[in-house]
Amino acid sequence: MFLPEAVPVLSPDTIRSWKDLSYTQLVVEVCSLFIPTQLIPRRDLEVLVGEALSSFSVPEVVRVVRLKEGLSVLELFHGQTLAFKDLAMTCTVRFLSYFLQKDNLRATVLVGTSGDTGGSAVQSARGLRGVDVVVVYPRGRVTPVQEKHMITCLQDNIHAFAADGSSDDIDRPLRRLFADPRLVESHGLMSLNSVNWSRVMIQLAHFMYAYLQLSGAEADGALPEVEVVVPSGGAGNITAGFIVKLMGFPLRLVAMVNANDILHRTVTTGDFSMAPGVIQTLAPAIDIQDPYNMERVFWLMLNRDGETVKNMMEEFQRSHKFSLPEKHHQLLSQVFSTGAVSDEGILDTMRRCWQENHYVLCPHTAVAVWHHYHCPHSPGISRCYIATASPAKFQAAVQRAGLTCDQPEAVQALDSLPTRYQNLERSLDWCKDWEDRLREKIQWISSSRKDADTYKH
Repeated sequence: MFLPEAVPVLSPDTIRSWKDLSYTQLVVEVCSLFIPTQLIPRRDLEVLVGEALSSFSVPEVVRVVRLKEGLSVLELFHGQTLAFKDLAMTCTVRFLSYFLQKDNLRATVLVGTSGDTGGSAVQSARGLRGVDVVVVYPRGRVTPVQEKHMITCLQDNIHAFAADGSSDDIDRPLRRLFADPRLVESHGLMSLNSVNWSRVMIQLAHFMYAYLQLSGAEADGALPEVEVVVPSGGAGNITAGFIVKLMGFPLRLVAMVNANDILHRTVTTGDFSMAPGVIQTLAPAIDIQDPYNMERVFWLMLNRDGETVKNMMEEFQRSHKFSLPEKHHQLLSQVFSTGAVSDEGILDTMRRCWQENHYVLCPHTAVAVWHHYHCPHSPGISRCYIATASPAKFQAAVQRAGLTCDQPEAVQALDSLPTRYQNLERSLDWCKDWEDRLREKIQWISSSRKDADTYKH
């Protein structure tokens, strides 16, 4: 769980000067704050980011849709897998490939997913030289489109596993594999989940973009505040928002969750504890009871007190619960506020948004937009709701709301493609069994790549 040693603070004049930047230009500026030019020269950085974001389906890459009654939605789903993960994933994979080629190295990427991360990693890395992706997803807990984005990719550097459990279950063997330093070192093992700092770093840009589009910060004087509302699961996105806040952007952050409400309970009562199990909801990508990016939030909130955070997280991982001390609870309540939405609330929000705007929300975006309809709007403060995925990925939820949504041709084409994946069955010692299966796959990948390299030479 890396973070930069220091977070740069931008002056109001710098923030205002970025107002007319395109989203792509903004990503470059953000990355240049954290990536030294000796690692990636500025010109190379511009090329890498430009190429990564060139295939999105709208010219501006992301866009703000302004609906009735002050409802502004930031669409982040115009990438190949129709989810916001594509924004950071495409850039991160380009950076990874850049470093691997420069140093003549290989990497095996191990990815656990609740739905969207896996497909984005697969599509970003498919056919890429020097990179293999092993993706593990919860069978029966993702939508057909999410699953097909992973299992229809037949390039030999993609390896998909369907696990009989939840995304939190999947995290357990993955943590054990990453905790093996010999395995990590000898096989170039790495993650493209949001534990990877690059993912969070690039997500800073869409909070800045939302602010610059909605704040009207043009004149001298204090920068106006903007409220940004985010559907949250693993808390990577809201962590990015918190960092942007620390960088000098006056954001009021709201993290909205579904019935898996650990974030909501933590912020409102200080009860940082998992429920007995992950609840399947209409917003599956945020069906998470272990919001691992909260470790970053705590570290930043507590002024980089690593020892305190280490003790907190070790207790949480051991017992699956931790009660925040009152002073920590008060600090957290100043970072962001929260709300929790039931499946019925999701459906009601989708219906109401359609009735008032003829605009179809995905169920995750509806988790955020529920806040618009139930929490009074502060006068003079603009609000932005983060749309994390296209409704085209969640046809069952759209239909349950009594709505329809046209599927893009690329989504329709997935139905006719062949598939390839392996099953991870539930057993008495399933965690150990899954760990062993994945370890064998990682070792096989390294061995087969070495054999191929030897044959070429």
